[in-house]
Amino acid sequence: MSGSLWLRVPGGDTLPAIPRPRRTGPGDPGPAGDPMDQLAERLDGLIAAAVHPDEIAAVLESDGMTDEHIRLAYGRHDSFGLAEELYARVPRAFPEPEHVPDPWKVSLTACLLRGVVFALPGLAYVLGAPLLEGPKDRLGLPAGTLPLLAGALIGWVWDQTLSHRAYTWLGLGDRAAAGRTLLVGAPVGALLGIAAALTVPGGPPFSYAFAAGQALYVGAATVLLVLGRERVLLAALGPMAAGALFALFTDLPVRVRVGLLVASLLAACTLAVRELPVAEGVRAGVRRIRDRAGHRHGEGPVRWRMLRGAEEEYGPRGPRIGDSVPYGMFGLGTGLLVLYAALGEVLAGGPTEAVAAPSAVALTLSMGPAEWLLHRFRSGSLAGLRAARSPRQFWLRMLGTLGRCLAAYLAVLLALGLAGTLLWPGAPGLTGVRAATLLLLGAVMWTGLLLQSFGAVRPAAVVCASAALAQSLALLLGLGQPRLVQLVVAGAAATLLGALVCLLLGRATAHR
Repeated sequence: MSGSLWLRVPGGDTLPAIPRPRRTGPGDPGPAGDPMDQLAERLDGLIAAAVHPDEIAAVLESDGMTDEHIRLAYGRHDSFGLAEELYARVPRAFPEPEHVPDPWKVSLTACLLRGVVFALPGLAYVLGAPLLEGPKDRLGLPAGTLPLLAGALIGWVWDQTLSHRAYTWLGLGDRAAAGRTLLVGAPVGALLGIAAALTVPGGPPFSYAFAAGQALYVGAATVLLVLGRERVLLAALGPMAAGALFALFTDLPVRVRVGLLVASLLAACTLAVRELPVAEGVRAGVRRIRDRAGHRHGEGPVRWRMLRGAEEEYGPRGPRIGDSVPYGMFGLGTGLLVLYAALGEVLAGGPTEAVAAPSAVALTLSMGPAEWLLHRFRSGSLAGLRAARSPRQFWLRMLGTLGRCLAAYLAVLLALGLAGTLLWPGAPGLTGVRAATLLLLGAVMWTGLLLQSFGAVRPAAVVCASAALAQSLALLLGLGQPRLVQLVVAGAAATLLGALVCLLLGRATAHR
């Protein structure tokens, strides 16, 4: 038979039936879509926010997709090939992060309180001034100035180093170790300050007693400030501050002056001792002495050492000495620069009336606003990280935040300098050169503290110590006019520190 394979249907078409698309009703899901489209729709948010296909591949693998499943379901070789296609298919869209609390937000009142606590001890010199009367020393300074300055500088350097070590232990969450560090370091610093004052001859007898009290107070204040007891320290300074205010209007007897000074000193030392683990420290010292004595008198030629336990091996380790020394050098450099700002002209042979004490007081009082503005910079740079879309955009935002914070600090410093000059009896006028020097020194201190807060303390310490050394050499060798030397040195240091800030803090990785 050689007929057609298709049966002829009477009155119908001989072609086979071509399937027609089904009409989908409300309950019918319809034909299956492209699996790639479904996957892209399901992971749309993650894909759009990815900055590289590897991020999408990591998400796919964490979702349990194996290469075999990807080949069967999506027709791609592996997760990386699938991730690259998804990355190309979905446009970039970086969603704004959810609102999170600002970790750098601090109370302005607390920072201002710290600034007041930093400057308030200066009133002790008002109470002790009548007891320091005597002939001027060989440099033309008031009697007893050199012993007090020697003790203050040594104490400042030591306590800057000690504070770093204690703060590091607090950052590791070991408050007990911070207390032990302060328990040992604060008395040692006080002894060093007293010894430094005693090495300077020619002062009146009371100046050495005053320097000893100054050294003890610096140690006690370091303990209370590191442990966050600013209000307690302010209460301890209350008797001395009240007496100094009365002494400005009336002549207090010598016994009253000494009594007020001793009362505040004893209060500060007592409150500091109360915060320290004295009993625990004594017991630890006794155990250490016994252990050493036992090892020394052990029997036999071999003395076995106890192996470290697991908890000691993986416990937090404290700061190394080399990490703390730059903080002391930074304190020495800035301390000398402030000293030269107040006494530079007198040390160079100028009249005693040239003592610019209001500048030193203004720099000390400004440390409270400076601390708050440092936190504002950290907060602004964090906001810049979230808003910037490129490294250059972040760098520009960082510069804007830096300029605003630095300008605000210098405005506060200038206001304090003007107020101090107007209120201080017999203070020299704040001329253009003096004001420029004051502002440049403020820029040096604030940018140095900013670098220090980001861990870049070594370059800041090198610049400040070099500036102090250059000014010391100019003073010893009689090079240039003192005001001009101060202006040039402060300007050079401020320029270097500003360049370091732009170079080191302009990278996003520095703000992690």
